[in-house]
Amino acid sequence: MVISGIELWQWREQARAQAIDAGVPPEELDWLLQEVAGLDPLALRLGSYKTRSQLPIGYSLAQLNELWRARLEEHRPVQYLVGVTPWRNFSVRVSPEVLIPRPETEYAIDLVARAIAHSPRPQEELAAGHWADLGTGSGAIALGMADLLTNATIHAVDISESALAIARENARRAGLGDRILFYCGSWFEPLASMGGQLSGIVSNPPYIPSTQIAELQPEVAEHEPRQALDGGADGLDCIRAIVAGAPAYLVPGGILLFEMMAGQASSARHLLETEGSYTGIEIFSDLAGIERFALAYRR
Repeated sequence: MVISGIELWQWREQARAQAIDAGVPPEELDWLLQEVAGLDPLALRLGSYKTRSQLPIGYSLAQLNELWRARLEEHRPVQYLVGVTPWRNFSVRVSPEVLIPRPETEYAIDLVARAIAHSPRPQEELAAGHWADLGTGSGAIALGMADLLTNATIHAVDISESALAIARENARRAGLGDRILFYCGSWFEPLASMGGQLSGIVSNPPYIPSTQIAELQPEVAEHEPRQALDGGADGLDCIRAIVAGAPAYLVPGGILLFEMMAGQASSARHLLETEGSYTGIEIFSDLAGIERFALAYRR
């Protein structure tokens, strides 16, 4: 479909005013237009596309209006509206079947690199071994690990077949389909044959207390999969399962890294310490200063 640049500019001006009135960041609108019209951020900011007589676009203005109405009135995340989101150096496909990967989770991949450098086990052994992404969802963490650990095999697990279909597609699109193996099941169950063989385990598990989900932003509470959010009464059910199960699968010196919510750091540290199989326990904050990740090594 082709429209004029001035038509799109006029639509953008109207949509920006609507976003401001609704309390939605106007930046989301430009991200939407980058995806559907192929415009870069500078062109959008300067309005240089206005002079173009023909502008290829994936939607009609009526369809854009409907998408933007869904964002403003129904609180649908813009990532679901266009079906993709940027994550590290990837364009990750998403749908309401998977949690939208957050920018703060990108730091997990940097922490993997740091953990390998500080492990008592030889770096080359860890970097070339088997790694697991538990609760892979869209596959974002698995993609990041495969990109970082070019000689490793990544084992991505999720209980949802619908989520795994999206993760497989993301791996294929990224050219990493031969480096990531996918399994359907709960946590370690599909990896029974991998006992004592994993160099590392990384997870962004559900960690929101059940009673707090309704208090989240409607974009999250009403549209993202509850299964990927609900961590039980105190939010720690899945973290407990991972901490308890990981020692049987990690090599000595192997790495366990998981994400958590604000306020869970002391409980996560206690779980790791009392399990008895871990050493070198550390808590890391994200760029906002929130204690976000727990890291430990298998004794």
